[in-house]
Amino acid sequence: MEFDWLEEQPKFLMLGYGLLAFVVVVGGLLLLLDVVPSWFARRREAQLVTAAASGAPLPRRPKQREGLFALFFLLPTLLLLTIGLVAPAIRTTLLSFMDSGSDEWVGLRNYGWMFSEDSIVRVLINTLTWVLLVPLVATSFGLLYAVMVDKARFEAIAKSLIFLPMAISFVGASIIWKFVYAFRGDGQEQIGLLNQIVVSLGGEPKQWLLDSPLNTFLLIVIMVWIQAGFAMVVLSAAIKAIPADIVEAARLDGVSPWQMFWQITMPSIRPALIVVVVTLSIATLKVFDIVRTATNGNYDTSVIANEMYNQAFRYGENGQGSALAVFLFILVIPIVIYQIRNLRQQREG
Repeated sequence: MEFDWLEEQPKFLMLGYGLLAFVVVVGGLLLLLDVVPSWFARRREAQLVTAAASGAPLPRRPKQREGLFALFFLLPTLLLLTIGLVAPAIRTTLLSFMDSGSDEWVGLRNYGWMFSEDSIVRVLINTLTWVLLVPLVATSFGLLYAVMVDKARFEAIAKSLIFLPMAISFVGASIIWKFVYAFRGDGQEQIGLLNQIVVSLGGEPKQWLLDSPLNTFLLIVIMVWIQAGFAMVVLSAAIKAIPADIVEAARLDGVSPWQMFWQITMPSIRPALIVVVVTLSIATLKVFDIVRTATNGNYDTSVIANEMYNQAFRYGENGQGSALAVFLFILVIPIVIYQIRNLRQQREG
C-alpha cells in the first residue's frame, strides 16, 4: 500500500506528522482567510490615505481585477465545499448504481430493492411517520406555549424550562428517555417512570420499546420534546414582532382572544411558522441519533438514516447504503427549494 511506510515509523513520529499536517492546514486557512485579506486591506488603506493627502483621484481597481480579487478569497470555501460535499455526493450517487463491492454496474437494482424489500418498506413508512408527526406536533406545542406565556410574569423562566432540552444532545436525550421507558420484570421494582405510573394505577409493566408500532411513536416523543423549545423561541419572537398598534386596535374593536389568535396572530407569524416547519422537516428526515441510541433500529423502529448506516458500514452493502443516501437527498431537495422560494418572496414582498 502507498502509506505502509507510515506504519513502520515510531509512534511519536507519527504524532509529529499529524501535528505538522494540522499546522499546515490551519496555517493555510489562516493565511487565506485572515493574513492575506488584512494585508490587502492595509495596502488599500495606505493607497487611499496617500491619494487623499496629495489631492489625486482615488485609485480604483478595474472590474476584472475586482472579480479576480473576490475569486481569490472564495477559493478556500469552494475548495472545502468541493472536497467535503460535492465530491462525496457524486461518489455516493455513482455507488448507488453499483453492487456491494462497488465494482459492477447494476443500474437501478438497488433502488428497486428499496421498494421491494419488506424491511426497507417498513423503514420508509417509519420515516414518513416521523416527518408527518414531528414538525406538526413540535410546532403546535411550541406555538401553544409561546402564546400562553407571552407577556406573563414568569415568561423568562417558563421559556427557559421548555428550551432546556435543546441544550441536550440527541444521544443524551435518548438515554434520559430510555430510563423513562425502562422495564424490569420478574416482580422487580420498576425504575422507568412510565412503568411506575402504570403499576401505581394497577396495571402491568410493559416493554415499551419492543412493541411495534408503539415504539416508533415513543421515539417521536423524544424528538418533539427536544424541538418544541426551538419552535417556541422562533414563534415567540415572531409574536412579539407583531405591531402593538394592530393588537391594540383589534382589542378596541372587541375582538375575542380566539379571534385575535386566528385573525391577527396566525397571519402575522405565517413566515415564521413556515421556517419552523421546514427546518424541523429537514432535521427529522436526517434523524439518526435517537433511533440508534434508543433501539439500535431494532423492533421495526429503523429510519432511512439509520438503515443507510447499517447497509453501508455494518453489512458492507455499499450500493444499497448509497441508494438510501441518495433517496434521502432527493426527499430533502423539494423542502429546501420551497424554503428558498419562500425566503425570496419575503425579501421581495
